[in-house]
Amino acid sequence: MVVKVYGPVQAACPQRVLACLLEKDVEFEILHVDLASGEHKRPDFLLKQPFGQVPVVEEGDLQLFESRAIIRYYAAKYADRGPNLVGKTLEERALVDQWLEVEAHNLNDLVYNLVFQLVILPRMGQPGDLKLVHSCEQKLEQVLDVYEQRLSKSKYLAGDSFTLADLSHLPGIRYLVNEVGMCHLVRERENVNAWWQDISSRPAWKKLMELAGF
Repeated sequence: MVVKVYGPVQAACPQRVLACLLEKDVEFEILHVDLASGEHKRPDFLLKQPFGQVPVVEEGDLQLFESRAIIRYYAAKYADRGPNLVGKTLEERALVDQWLEVEAHNLNDLVYNLVFQLVILPRMGQPGDLKLVHSCEQKLEQVLDVYEQRLSKSKYLAGDSFTLADLSHLPGIRYLVNEVGMCHLVRERENVNAWWQDISSRPAWKKLMELAGF
């Protein structure tokens, strides 16, 4: 059954889901949602996602939102297809969940603020808050120092295999490297940089970047 993914392919949270579907070779259809015109806040879309955010997926009678919940579902549903993205043991699964939480609560908001201040506001003709940008950059330095230490001990965040813990970071780190002019945050850290070069070279992610026109 084809998975319907609502959201722009260029947006970070839909990319998280699409990367997972591509890794698992799951057939999908992208239904574009125009964020600039507020399509995600219209009554018909709010029936699918009451908070007015993307993505939403539909597969038969199943309807899900929240990208990290979605990727957990598809990684588990298609555990026997493609790479194991959830871990092989209870302990590995716990580490995957741990680093998914780290990405969601320690990295994502900082990256979002940088993107909003340095990319989105200027596109709207408004200046970004450079004081906030500097604060976020300093906090990200500390967060990525933790990643550097972790990645000195294992090739990937949850161990020796690529999992959802790594996949979930792809959209956010791409913004840092390619969109907000802060590639130094990644490249100055040997282990973080090696990890980024590895995960961003995966065929599924490269295919998604082609779909997104990047």
